[in-house]
This record gives sequence, structure tokens and C-alpha cells, in this order.
Amino acid sequence: MKTIFITGASAGLGKATAKLFHEKGWNVIATMRNPEKETELNNLKNVTLLALDVTNYGQIQNTVKKAIELSDIDIVFNNAGYGLIGPLEGLSDDQITKQLDTNLLGVIRVTNAFIPYFRERKNGLFISTTSIGGLISFPLGSVYHATKWGLEGWSESMAYELNTFGVNIKTVSPGAIKTEFMGGSLDTGSKPEYEEMTNNMFASAEAMFSMASTPEQIAEVVYEAATDGKNKLRYVAGEDAKALYKQRLEQGDEIFRAEFGKQFLGA
Repeated sequence: MKTIFITGASAGLGKATAKLFHEKGWNVIATMRNPEKETELNNLKNVTLLALDVTNYGQIQNTVKKAIELSDIDIVFNNAGYGLIGPLEGLSDDQITKQLDTNLLGVIRVTNAFIPYFRERKNGLFISTTSIGGLISFPLGSVYHATKWGLEGWSESMAYELNTFGVNIKTVSPGAIKTEFMGGSLDTGSKPEYEEMTNNMFASAEAMFSMASTPEQIAEVVYEAATDGKNKLRYVAGEDAKALYKQRLEQGDEIFRAEFGKQFLGA
């Protein structure tokens, strides 16, 4: 029986992925900050809950060690993360630091903790949730995009390092996911000078959410990336994400950026 280790499994895509892999007969190690609050995954056979805050370096080392003692790990799914929206001027340094710490450094730290294990086995796969926001950018998401574009570039570079040892790395780049954006995984900042821009942005985002995927639909793409055996880096997930990425590639960066700005900000 194969085993997947998942971060950020308490809700949304992480939870949907844990349930899907469980249904497919996998052993699942589902990690989250507060596993004692979990009421669904803890009732499933072959699902183990472990505490993990990806901003806590010491806890990462301990949890990874515990996971490896529990089971042979085949896949690490770096999924913990959240969105931060607002003009840079309107964000506190704490907000900026926490976003980088969770979305970017958290993934790097968890991956680094598992590399020696996979390298020695000459086998293993890392999958990270990036975002369509790692391939294109929206207004008022600068720090979020810094983390997601960072993950895309980091993953591409890591592939050179890891492939040499028979280890793979992949990214899943979803578009909008129902329940998550307006739910608990969003932090915001504001400043009066940007109020009109912010209002336009949120109005346009609401309209775009009509095309949002369910967490279950994106989990299917994670499963595809996990099981297709391809040495492929990037999986764009969701109809909205595929359409936007195709548009960017066809139009080129500058035309796309100009058109996208008009769509969101009317300017």
C-alpha cells in the first residue's frame, strides 16, 4: 500500500485529496495545525493525523521523522497555504512575513526535511499546490504572487537536483476553488487610496468565481500527477486556470497584462 503525506489537510483541497487517496486504497498521513479539531478524517481507516504548522521549523523535523517511522512515504503533497490580498502599502510587515513563511518557506522546509529519505531510496515524488497565480498575476496580490511564482521557479530548479537521484517534483496550479477564497484561507489589507481599485477587483473576482472548481475536481488532478508516471513538472488545474494560461501564452506577457488590467480595474 502506497503512502501520501499531506500538509494543510484540515479543509478544502488538502482534505479532499486526503479523502480521494483514501478511497483509492492509499495510506494517508494528513497533517494540520490542530488535528484534535478534525472530526471526519480521524474516522477513516488508514488515515493518520499528525500536528504540523509549516512555519514551525522544529515541528517540521519532528513530524517528518515521526511520519517516516510510521510508514514508507511515496509522495509528499505540499498543500498548506492561504491567500493575501490588498495593496502592498496596506499590508503590515507581519502579514507579509507570515505569507512568505507559510506559502513559500513552509514548502521549502518540508521538502528539505524529506529529501535525504527520498534520495537514499532513489524514489519519491513531491507535489506542491501553487496556483494559476504562480503563472499569471492579478491586481492587489503582489505578496501572494511572490510566493506562488517563487514556488514555480523553485520547483523547476529543484527538478534538476532531484531527478538525478530518481526523485520527482511537480506543481499543481489551480484556478479558483469554491469554499476556499472567501472562506478561512484569505487575509486582506486595505488603504483608502486604493479603495476604488479594491472594490473593482473584488467585484470582478466574484464574477470569475462562477467558473471555480470544487476541491474534489482539483484533487483529481493531484491524483493524476501522483499516478501518471510522467516526468512532467506543471499541471494547470481547473477550466478557468487553463483558459487564462492559454490566453497568456497566446497573447504574450504584455498584451495579456494590459487586457487583464482592463478586465479587473477598467483601466
